[in-house]
Amino acid sequence: MPTINQLVRKPRKKKSKRRRRIALATNFNPLKNRYALAKNPFKRGVCVQVLTRTPKKPNSALRKVAKVRLSNGKEITAYIPGEGHNLQEHSVVLVKAGRKRDLPGVKYIVIRGKYDAAGVEGRQKARSKYGVKKGASASQSASPSPSAPETESTESAE
Repeated sequence: MPTINQLVRKPRKKKSKRRRRIALATNFNPLKNRYALAKNPFKRGVCVQVLTRTPKKPNSALRKVAKVRLSNGKEITAYIPGEGHNLQEHSVVLVKAGRKRDLPGVKYIVIRGKYDAAGVEGRQKARSKYGVKKGASASQSASPSPSAPETESTESAE
């Protein structure tokens, strides 16, 4: 326990709040060559490398992951959700915060259906999470072709 005199000389410090997604919480100012704190929900970035990773112990799969260089210069690893993707090196993507629990070090998620990341093909449930428009998935498979219109038969009633 410190004495009163020690506290007068050196007061107690407040515990600083821990930032979990620091890449989204910074903006780079090239004129002053320094970072400033901000609260960004999304950041734009360019894919440096697209690869697959295996998850932690109880799970087994090949998770699709991209190394992304953000617009503030920071390089992060982001998870690509959904089945199949069209991302490759130099693809422009939008990234949001959100970790993939079975991939260590992956704290960001690529937003599908924005910039170069196409939406998931044939997705019908939870479409908003995977960048699929309302008619895109259902209308292609279920609707008949418009080239052959049906003609009504006109019979005379007797």
